Amino acid sequence: MAFVYSINRIFFVYLSNQILEHMAINILHIDSNHPVLWDQLQAAGFHNHSDYISSKEEIESKIEDYHGIVIRSRFKIDKIFLDKATNLQFIARVGAGLESIDCDYAAQKGITLIAAPEGNRNAVAEHSLGMILSLFNNLNQADQEVRAGQWNRESNRGHELDGKTVGIIGYGNMGKSFAKKLRGFDVKVLCYDILENVGDANAKQVTLDTFQQEVDVLSLHVPWTAETDKMINSTFINNFAKPFWIINTSRGNNLVTQDLVAALQSGKILGAGLDVLEYEKLSFETLFSDKNTPEAFQCLLQAKNVILTPHIAGWTLESKERLAQVIVDKIKLKYFGQAKDIEPEERVTGIGGFFFKSNDPKGLTAWYEKHLGLKTDQYGATFLWKDKNGADCSTQWSPFAADTTYFEPSKKEFMQNFRVHDLAVLLKKLTQEGVTIVGDMQTYEYGKFACILDCEGNKIELWEPI
Repeated sequence: MAFVYSINRIFFVYLSNQILEHMAINILHIDSNHPVLWDQLQAAGFHNHSDYISSKEEIESKIEDYHGIVIRSRFKIDKIFLDKATNLQFIARVGAGLESIDCDYAAQKGITLIAAPEGNRNAVAEHSLGMILSLFNNLNQADQEVRAGQWNRESNRGHELDGKTVGIIGYGNMGKSFAKKLRGFDVKVLCYDILENVGDANAKQVTLDTFQQEVDVLSLHVPWTAETDKMINSTFINNFAKPFWIINTSRGNNLVTQDLVAALQSGKILGAGLDVLEYEKLSFETLFSDKNTPEAFQCLLQAKNVILTPHIAGWTLESKERLAQVIVDKIKLKYFGQAKDIEPEERVTGIGGFFFKSNDPKGLTAWYEKHLGLKTDQYGATFLWKDKNGADCSTQWSPFAADTTYFEPSKKEFMQNFRVHDLAVLLKKLTQEGVTIVGDMQTYEYGKFACILDCEGNKIELWEPI
C-alpha cells in the first residue's frame, strides 16, 4: 500500500507540472513571505515573479502579464487595478481578511479570492488569551513598577478568569480557536454571530440581548465590513448589563476609540487589550498618516488598564510559515483539485449514551449503585471523560421503562446515542446518502438532538453538545 501511495503521489506531481507547463501560470509576489510559499509553488510548476518595491501605478502597468498575485496589505486592490489585470485568475492574500480588495468587483470579473484565516487563528487565540490574563493580573503595570524600583503588591491585586463569562463576537476561524483555548478555564463561553447554528461544544450561541446581559469579557473576532464598521460604540457599550473587559484583535475600525475612552473613564469598561487601532493605515505597517496624535489615543497611552500591541496578534514565527502553507495549498486546490491528503471526515466523536428497557428502572439503578458503585440519579449514571483535544465529555447510562415509546419506531430493547461534531451538516449528508431521519432536529440547553435509523431499523440518537 505504501508503494502504491508513493507512486500515486509521484504521478500527481508529474501530472501537475505537465498541466502547468502548458498553462504557464505567472504569479506576481507583491509582498515578501515565508520561502515555503515561493518554493512549493515553483516546485508545482508555477512561474514566480517578485516586485516588492514598485508603486501601485508601476505594477498596474504590467499586471496584465500575470494570472495570479500574492499580497499581504501593501496597497489596495481596487477597480482601477482590476481593470488593468485583464488576465488575472486569482488574488491570494497572506492573511485572514480581504478588506484591502474590492471583492465584489473581483467576483464580477471571475477572479478567485484566496485568504488564509486558518494560518494564524491559533496565534490570534493565544494573543487574545495573553491580553486577558495580563489585564486581569496587572502584569504590564507591575513589571514597569518593579523596573522603577516600586514593590506594590496590594495595588496590583488581580482578578481570576475562573467563574467569568467570556463572550466572543464573530465565531469563525478566530473565534472558534479562541474558544478552544478557554477550555482549560472554568469559564462560561458565549458567542454571537450573524450566521445561525455556528455554536459548538466550546461556545454556546445566544442572542445579542442575552450576550450583553451576561458577558464579563468581550473578545472581538469579526472582519471589517460595512456592518461591523464602528460597531463597538457608546450605544453598544452601554447596552451591556455589567462593567466588562474588552479585547480587540480583529480590526481597529470596528471600535470607536473615543467611545472606548469614555467608557474606560466612567468604569463601564474595566480594561482593554487592543492589538488594532482605528488610526492604522490600510497597510497595517504604520500607525498615523500624519504627525498629529489623536486625543483619544493619548488617553489610551496614559491608561494603566489598557494594553496596546502593534497588530501582531497573528504575527508569530509559526503563523508566518502556516499562512504561506495555507496559501500554497489553496492555489494548488484551484488548479489541481485536492492536492493534499484528505483527512478522514469526523462525524461521530464518541458514545453519548446507552439506553435500554427495564422492568424496574429504579430498582435496577439502585442495584448498580450498591454493587458496582455507580454514582446514580433519576436518569441513571453519567461517566465523565475527555476527548483527544482535552475537552470535557460525558456518556449517559440510562434504563428506561419497558413500555417506553422513546425507542420507536425501533422494536429493539436498547438505543444508542452518539456524540457528533456538527449535527446540522451531518443530517444534510445523511439525507443525501439516503439515511432515514426520524423527526426534526431539536435544540435544548444542553445540545442539539436528532434521530436516525440504521440499516436494521435500530433507532440512533445523535447529539451535538453545546
